[in-house]
Amino acid sequence: MTVDQEGRTTALGAQGHASEAGGRRRANGALEAEILTLLHSAGRALTPGDVAELLTASPAHTTVATTLARLHSRGVLERTPVGRSYAYEPVSDESGLTARHMHQVMAAGADRASVLTHFVDELSDDDEDLLRRLLDSDGSNG
Repeated sequence: MTVDQEGRTTALGAQGHASEAGGRRRANGALEAEILTLLHSAGRALTPGDVAELLTASPAHTTVATTLARLHSRGVLERTPVGRSYAYEPVSDESGLTARHMHQVMAAGADRASVLTHFVDELSDDDEDLLRRLLDSDGSNG
């Protein structure tokens, strides 16, 4: 057990990750998602210290720095040196990041045609119409 800066007791879970007393723990990817949302709304590059100050939960500075470095290594963020640290900003807007994620998920599937077929089958009528218009407009330009 450890006590964080705000006096909350944490314990190491089965995976060796800290969780708040009472068994509550941030869901996988929740910190990354919150950081990305924060960076998108900031409109400028932020250092790990800036990000840590703006987060709703108060994770350790090292946790924030590690998360930012991982997002950078995956190509989601770009970074520029600032003093002895880095400032991070998204490589794309939110819709661009979502599209990138969709491509990664699709690439992981063994049968792209089947993945696309299921994806299109799940679209709402409005989204399907939008997709048709986008595909038609793209075909007319080339």
